[in-house]
Amino acid sequence: MTQYSDYFGPEGLRVRGTVLVVPGRGETRSTYTRFGRRLAADAYRVRVIDAPDLDTEDLTALAARLSEAAEETAADDGVVRPLVLVGADSGAAAVAALLDREPGVRPDAVVLAGLPGRSPGTAATAGTWDEELDVRTSCPAHRGALTEDPEVRRGSLDDAVPEAVLGAAYDSETAVPTLLLVGDADPLADHEALAHAAKSRASARLSVVHGAHHDVLNDLQHRSAAAEVVTFLETLRNDLRPLVTVRSSAW
Repeated sequence: MTQYSDYFGPEGLRVRGTVLVVPGRGETRSTYTRFGRRLAADAYRVRVIDAPDLDTEDLTALAARLSEAAEETAADDGVVRPLVLVGADSGAAAVAALLDREPGVRPDAVVLAGLPGRSPGTAATAGTWDEELDVRTSCPAHRGALTEDPEVRRGSLDDAVPEAVLGAAYDSETAVPTLLLVGDADPLADHEALAHAAKSRASARLSVVHGAHHDVLNDLQHRSAAAEVVTFLETLRNDLRPLVTVRSSAW
């Protein structure tokens, strides 16, 4: 059985970059099928790896897995850059924590989606599967996908993310361009800490998705979340400056 899920862009188009996706607690590679297809449609090479178990896999081992995953996407000319790591939930924490280390893979940018908060008030509480789904998403399609996937580990949001990993994620002052993506209805997020984390980084962007829950890449607003990720990816070619300026009379 393959250890990756791969998504390729339309035939004949030049690949615009490589995206490695790191799932979070309880998630599988299939959780990111919709997201992977959407980015691939914009001519990005997308590869989803297995979610790390941070209780048994240290960051050095994860870095090695990411390096191997990136290298195996390479054609004759090597890995297509920019190379971007997208982490969700505990995957986001692990990716962020790697940035101040000597990683096995050197990303050109990272996307941290649904980074869990450090404070006790942002921890999940044990409950039914429906209650866990309510924390994760209000999207019927995503709720169904999680429920029907036999490899999804229910109750996983009650697993604590190691404090050392969360601490490294929030305290990082990395210069690697970073998109912090969070839903404003995410009960596991610490919005104040995220705002501080964005300000403490040299090149960071904090995007809040209105109405989205913890699984911000897979909630009802998944199209807007994916579009925000693609917009961020495109700014990497323009010194992180948006290519479009919006002026509207709607507000």
